[in-house]
Amino acid sequence: MSELLYFAEHRLQEVALAFLDIAYILRIIWLFKFKAAKDLQAQTGPPGATPGKGVIYSWANIAMPWAMESARNKFGFYLQFVVFHLGVATSIALSFIIPYAPGLLKNILPVIAMQVIIGAALLVGCYRIYRRVSQPFLRAISTPDDYFSLILLNVWFAVAILAAPNRPEQGEAALLIYFLMTAFFLFYVPFSKIIHYLYYPFTNYYFGKTMGYRGVYPLKRSQKPNPIVHA
Repeated sequence: MSELLYFAEHRLQEVALAFLDIAYILRIIWLFKFKAAKDLQAQTGPPGATPGKGVIYSWANIAMPWAMESARNKFGFYLQFVVFHLGVATSIALSFIIPYAPGLLKNILPVIAMQVIIGAALLVGCYRIYRRVSQPFLRAISTPDDYFSLILLNVWFAVAILAAPNRPEQGEAALLIYFLMTAFFLFYVPFSKIIHYLYYPFTNYYFGKTMGYRGVYPLKRSQKPNPIVHA
């Protein structure tokens, strides 16, 4: 391993992660400066409905496609969401496995599994770019950051597939590009739309708390037959 690759795998990643942590902490401190509004209406939930249950349901909602109308009606888009984010998670995990647990990649099966997941995410990412370019309403709401982030993620996926076997003796180019791009993402994320995931637990906490207080969350399916359908 060359000194440049060692630097990219270790020191550069450590500095980038420290920067990301500081940016996250500052954003969370800023977020807590805004006080959540209180419900002015009386608690209307049925017996057993509580704000706490609403929060848990709101946090878990992302893993319950049957509870989301958009996912029920277009389940394919939900699957794309899952595959794409699994690819992101796998690519991130790879950036820790290669420098700190390379023994996991000595077996070909984990390598192939990671390449398949990341490859599937790459296909979804390419389709997402196509949709943004081809559909007028998506073009209208898309920003340069949307295109830049998607294109960069797709390139990162492609390089991660090549870097997954972790064979520097066969050439360091893929590994070096992969770790340089990973470090770039760590510096770039706090200033891009990608950081939306940081707000997920906070926004869903407040939303779930309110919906639990009002008795909307957790959602319950009505057992009464539809009079129009059964007429």
